[in-house]
Amino acid sequence: MADYKRLFLEGHSYYLTIVTHRRNSILIDNIDELHESFRESKRYYKYRINAIVILPEHLHMIITPSNVKDYPKIVRAIKYNFSIKVQQDEEQSMARYKKGLNPIWQKRYYEHTIRDEKDYLRCLEYMKNNPIKHGLVENLEDWKYSSFVGGDCHRTN
Repeated sequence: MADYKRLFLEGHSYYLTIVTHRRNSILIDNIDELHESFRESKRYYKYRINAIVILPEHLHMIITPSNVKDYPKIVRAIKYNFSIKVQQDEEQSMARYKKGLNPIWQKRYYEHTIRDEKDYLRCLEYMKNNPIKHGLVENLEDWKYSSFVGGDCHRTN
């Protein structure tokens, strides 16, 4: 495996893709727990969600953390809190996770440091079209698990 290093650039936003283990379709069925997981993560880390789209087995989001080095911790907090909420028993969940049993999420996630406005708009366009690409809806307006419903999400840095 290549020696991977994250790029931490102050003042930049990050495009993230987080996928469930074996693409298990549990996110929409547990949308309230996912929303609560975001709220919980924001108790510990200061960041803005610039745009988000949630699909049954993965989500894409663009975030701007106040502290650039926090974005891996933000992802970890969201994943951890959601796993606990879905499995309900924190002690059992952690024991199973450490043994490699019944994971909720893929261990890794995709991240991309947004370099400029053109890059930002490219990521937004990909996110916006994702529910259509996956055959979930024919029109973007029909997908309610997105920050794009009711109008475009614009960068607010």
